[in-house]
Amino acid sequence: MKAFLSYGITGMIMAVILLAASPSSATHVGRSEEGSAQGEKILFTKHFQNTLFDITEHGKYSVEILLDDKEYKIGKNVVGIVIHDAHDEDVRGAEITFALKDLVAGKNSPVTPTITDKGNGLYIVSGLDLQKEGKWELAIMVDKGSIEDGVKFVLPDALKARVPKGRYSQ
Repeated sequence: MKAFLSYGITGMIMAVILLAASPSSATHVGRSEEGSAQGEKILFTKHFQNTLFDITEHGKYSVEILLDDKEYKIGKNVVGIVIHDAHDEDVRGAEITFALKDLVAGKNSPVTPTITDKGNGLYIVSGLDLQKEGKWELAIMVDKGSIEDGVKFVLPDALKARVPKGRYSQ
């Protein structure tokens, strides 16, 4: 009986070690040459706590909106936009466009913000009023090379549904 318990416990420990080391049980984060997942989740990093964050419709980019300068120093009356690609790398030199739509009236609001590429995936945006009354849809389109994708935030709802900093998949 003593030998059985000894081998039984040793056997269980070995089984746990083998299962933990097995490639089929491991969570693997990787990417294909095209930047899309091949049965693997693509993870994007949300860097800050009090920001808006989402992954674009087709999973090509993540967009993080830095709303104030409590956690990060971006300046007054401006927002920061942090953009990562499907490899979770900084997107430099992207063309970013904004559309702001009043969801109650169903009309687009003219918006022509000034966008400055600060490098390392950070863009400073001035002239974008996100404190408007009512319900608004903020659409952000990111175009880098031949890869274009977009995300939409419904305000003020998105301000109430912030997620903590961390890693997220689509």
